[in-house]
Amino acid sequence: MRALLLLLLLASPAVGDAIPFRPLPVEWRGFLSDLRTLRNAANLAPGPNPLRETLTDRAAALEAKAKTAALSADDAADLGECHVRLGRPLKAIGVLRDARRIDPKHYRAAAGLGIAWVAVGDWNQAANAFDDAVNLAPAAWKDVDTAHRTLARARAKEAKDADGLDDLFGVRFVGESGKPEAGKLAAAERKKLPANAVAIVQHLLTCSPADARLLWQLGEVANATGDVRTAANILDGCVGDFGLKSEDARARRKVYRAAADELAKAEDHATHRGTQAFKSARLFAKLTDEARLPKIDPAGVNRLPWAALGDTAIGPKFAPNFLKHVADLDGKTVELVGFMRPFGGATDEFVLTEFPVGCWFCDQPGPLQVAVVELAGGKRTEYLLGAVVVTGKLELNRTDPEKHLFAVTGARVKLPE
Repeated sequence: MRALLLLLLLASPAVGDAIPFRPLPVEWRGFLSDLRTLRNAANLAPGPNPLRETLTDRAAALEAKAKTAALSADDAADLGECHVRLGRPLKAIGVLRDARRIDPKHYRAAAGLGIAWVAVGDWNQAANAFDDAVNLAPAAWKDVDTAHRTLARARAKEAKDADGLDDLFGVRFVGESGKPEAGKLAAAERKKLPANAVAIVQHLLTCSPADARLLWQLGEVANATGDVRTAANILDGCVGDFGLKSEDARARRKVYRAAADELAKAEDHATHRGTQAFKSARLFAKLTDEARLPKIDPAGVNRLPWAALGDTAIGPKFAPNFLKHVADLDGKTVELVGFMRPFGGATDEFVLTEFPVGCWFCDQPGPLQVAVVELAGGKRTEYLLGAVVVTGKLELNRTDPEKHLFAVTGARVKLPE
């Protein structure tokens, strides 16, 4: 189902700045962070969402085009996919059905229609659409579409209140004891798990980013690769953030969390990471549409999104290439929302990260997801849990590979309002 977003955003130059996916599988931390962006594109969470803005513009342009001429199957598929992403699946179904009438062999329309039926909870219709998608899919995507069809068929047979672990691969996620084991999968079950299992589940989650049971599946796959810390963190999110009530999920979470907490005490943090090889650090290659960023106020406070910092390109000999908007903010006052790296006691300098970090050795963010903060006038701060708002002068590092790329100096720290 990579078609649902990747082909959407690469399909036409009318999109403006392309927002392609990087190759899957994506590192856990980057994937889960960017999955939130996908989720928020549809649920109208407060704050800027570059993806939502791009999809909204694309949908508006296609709807305007449809008023003067019949849309091609490609355009109709694009419009339907925009509606799905923006949380308008019923509109998407109508548009995607039109696309299929225009071209019954249009793969993206078939796949997109399956996703739209998933979004409205009609698993029978979704399974029928994925039957067509599997038959039409390029070889590279058949595994993903087959998994999506398996999911749809299984859920179509379930009771409405079912909350168990989906059987996508015919694998029992247990150890040799027959029970869930931290960082282990029974040898017989391991043989059943496809080598691309992480990529497949990540694909499905990009299509249904608010599906707690799919997220749970990703946690089990993480544990099967030996990464019990990631499994515990994902299960924490399923139960805590998504409110998944499954007794099985809660029991597994308890096992994985206890093991992860023990590993955190060990000196060898390499044991946290598991055996999974990743192709990318983040899901999105580029999110920022500079035309949408607010005009810089030389004398005021300028809100700085992490996405703009994340679109920095670093050459083989350091030489960072910042977005023009970011480069123009050098030396000006910015506001950056992030999370403090834990530290002991009061300090006048700390590291701010894009997302919270549990273990710096295991979950270490990349250079584009951190900024060093120096407080104004020798002031000091205690460690604050949760998001903080930092306001100060942005300083960009263009020459020294031993230092952070981004610094905020003369800074003030406060909690979000």
